[in-house]
Amino acid sequence: MTSPLAPVVINGRFLTHTPTGVQRWAREITRGLADRMPVLVAVPPEDLIEPDLGAPILRVGRLRGHAWEQWSLPRFLRASGSPLLLGLANTGPTLYRPQIASHLDIIYVRHPESFARSFRLLYGALVPGLLRRSERVLTVSAFSAGELHAHFGLPPEKITVVHAAVGPDFRPEGPRHDAGEPYLLAVSSPNRHKNFDALMTAFETARTSTVRRLLIVGDQARAFQSRGARERDRVEFLGRVDDAELMALYRGAAAFAFPSLYEGFGIPPLEAQRMGTPVLAARAASLPEVLGDSVLWVDPTDVADIRRGIERLDADPGLRERLSRAGRENEARFSWDAAVDRVEEVIRDVRRSLRGA
Repeated sequence: MTSPLAPVVINGRFLTHTPTGVQRWAREITRGLADRMPVLVAVPPEDLIEPDLGAPILRVGRLRGHAWEQWSLPRFLRASGSPLLLGLANTGPTLYRPQIASHLDIIYVRHPESFARSFRLLYGALVPGLLRRSERVLTVSAFSAGELHAHFGLPPEKITVVHAAVGPDFRPEGPRHDAGEPYLLAVSSPNRHKNFDALMTAFETARTSTVRRLLIVGDQARAFQSRGARERDRVEFLGRVDDAELMALYRGAAAFAFPSLYEGFGIPPLEAQRMGTPVLAARAASLPEVLGDSVLWVDPTDVADIRRGIERLDADPGLRERLSRAGRENEARFSWDAAVDRVEEVIRDVRRSLRGA
């Protein structure tokens, strides 16, 4: 049994991955916990991305990737007295206890077309045992909690919802991107469930008098261009951008579109709302829970409905203004302090349970 005074060890493998929503969530939770309690971030012997989280970092073992997570990390932990392990990025050492795991969504189950077969097989082999053996499981929305219960049979009392939020460095004040004419902004990944082919088709066929271009941010550029999207005159692919440029793009956009078919939470619409940008979003998965009545909803499976939504935003400046105000109010409901409060509470509960075991 671990000592109640032992630091929590955080599985830091997420620091080797390019930041996406999962990694941003893991980073902010780690940064917040480091201000409140002794934590140690254990990482593999690989290059780390944005490792400055205010917590001590220890390189462990010689293996890398999933092999490090399944063998090197638990071996180190057992040799260190089996402290409580906190996993924040969907996977973890399947056989190690005590552990608090996190699983933010099951997109790979609901939309397998977005993932390689090898990825799906690996998650199918590792995740059920990890979630079953963990003391508690964290996820990012009531929607995802329901998915974990329905698919894995996890009891609801084992699952804790820890909402995400917008990063503290995202500020409404600052430079605005100038594209030369008003534009609709979107942020995407290459995965098919992001539904960007439908958005581009809707935008191409929309009759707009204000918004003239669709700008798409993210790693998807090459994948879309390979399917002929470069020929779409009104669509511009920007690739990955840093946070400063992303903020400028949000500030300068006439509106933001988020047509995703499935999200465990969905941080980009909240980022746009912090900047005061009106949002058009897919009525799907967790998005109604996160966005409430602060956006213009569309059916993501109906290209004509997405087109009509674009045309409404384009033609109605009053609607854009109302959504801007509602978006700011909605985004303010979420904070990293509140998220860290929830994780800290789970850690305390698990430690009490372990002491009583």
